[in-house]
Amino acid sequence: MATRALFLGLALLMAGNGLQGSLVGIRSEAEGFSLAVSGLIMAAYFAGFFAGSAFAAKALGSVGHIRVFAALASTASSAVLVHSVFVTPLVWVAMRFIFGLCMAGLYVVVESWLNELASNETRGRLLSVYMFISLGGLGLGQLLLNVADSNGFVLFVVASVLVSLALVPISLSGTSAPPLTVAEPMSLRELARLVPTGVVASFAVGAASGILLGIGPIYGATVGLTDGQVALFMTAPMVGGLVFQAPIGWLSDRISRRPIILNVAVSGIAVGIVATRLDAFGAQVAAMFVLGGVFFPLYSLALAYTNDWLTPAQIQGASGTMVRVNGMGAVAGPLVTAAAMARFSPSSFYLAMALSCGAIAIFVGYRVLVTEAIPTERQRRFVVLPARSTSVVAQFVPRVKRKRGAPTASRRSFFSGNDDDGNDGDDTENHDTHNHDLPDGDGDGDSQPGDTKAVVSLQGDRGAGGRSASGKGSRRRLQRSTAPGHQQRAD
Repeated sequence: MATRALFLGLALLMAGNGLQGSLVGIRSEAEGFSLAVSGLIMAAYFAGFFAGSAFAAKALGSVGHIRVFAALASTASSAVLVHSVFVTPLVWVAMRFIFGLCMAGLYVVVESWLNELASNETRGRLLSVYMFISLGGLGLGQLLLNVADSNGFVLFVVASVLVSLALVPISLSGTSAPPLTVAEPMSLRELARLVPTGVVASFAVGAASGILLGIGPIYGATVGLTDGQVALFMTAPMVGGLVFQAPIGWLSDRISRRPIILNVAVSGIAVGIVATRLDAFGAQVAAMFVLGGVFFPLYSLALAYTNDWLTPAQIQGASGTMVRVNGMGAVAGPLVTAAAMARFSPSSFYLAMALSCGAIAIFVGYRVLVTEAIPTERQRRFVVLPARSTSVVAQFVPRVKRKRGAPTASRRSFFSGNDDDGNDGDDTENHDTHNHDLPDGDGDGDSQPGDTKAVVSLQGDRGAGGRSASGKGSRRRLQRSTAPGHQQRAD
């Protein structure tokens, strides 16, 4: 019953959030705000979300979950109504920032509460339901644009009511408030040194998602779409995200993740470029469907790939940093895209998303050439993530229990220290070491007393004769030991 109440409250929140976001974008264009100003208004939400997680965590420790949820929901509801009273860019920027800050705090409350209610057996299922309700609620909010004229105040009232109603099931829940534990975030420099691919992908996906969610309604209004058409236009990516998350995640658990990330990013490039030439409304809706199916799974892939290279103790702190990096991209994307649309043409909306995917494809392609990925059997399980989340959601990630057994051929090669060119593992030219977490025999990723050292030789980009282009055997070694050591760059 408590879980249902939390999910009902989340669904109402996301519907109000989705309606308010698209409504502000449409009204910004109708009120004659410049594209640059409209972009600033939409980016303010992501800036508020960026700042809100830390604020909520501090408040929860001193006030409690229900009181914090009530205060934030009431503030967010009021911020929505202020838009209809003071139609000026400065007020709208401030209200969007406040609304984003409140939404981040509300996410922290919901996620920490769900985490407390979850068992080890239900965490993965709860996270999938959380993602479904998050994207589904956003999509439902878009469709509510058809309820009334966007030029009036009724839709602002509807959005405000939805956010306020989210407080009812939460307040009536009989579950006691859980304690909140938030790990200290890993430094950005440390995370970029360990898993640079994860950092780059997280920022670029944040930028692309910020463009899609923030600038999408502005683009629709700019090119003359009706409110009903904007509703379908903005619902399509939510449906795409729901459709593509599971199959992409399933595939990434069975083959190396970097080719999956690369191919998904290339798909985003292709669709974004093609969409700049589309005029038919149906074709643009189809393009948005595919783009949503690209961007939302990409963040889950980036986080899963990052977790593959980290110890269990590092994952939650790294997740907090990944959320911040993603938030930085979400702020930068709408600002840059709105300026490009004003300077060039509205089709810069699609081109900016294609460029974001291009950044991922170029960097991942480079990493594929210079380093090898860890074997597929050493990857952690892929878990779906909602459209926007906080670092608390990292606690949902279930520990994967792998069966004991003799290593496969690929696993024996992974641990052997022998390369494919016949050289043994003692060649130490041009290598660096990395204390990478490789799950032990019980499959939970925790080092046990007596674990032996595992030396992994990862070959770089090779030229003719099995040697690197520079003429030296270029290898990266990953070394795990029970003794503490210094972690070098992983991926």
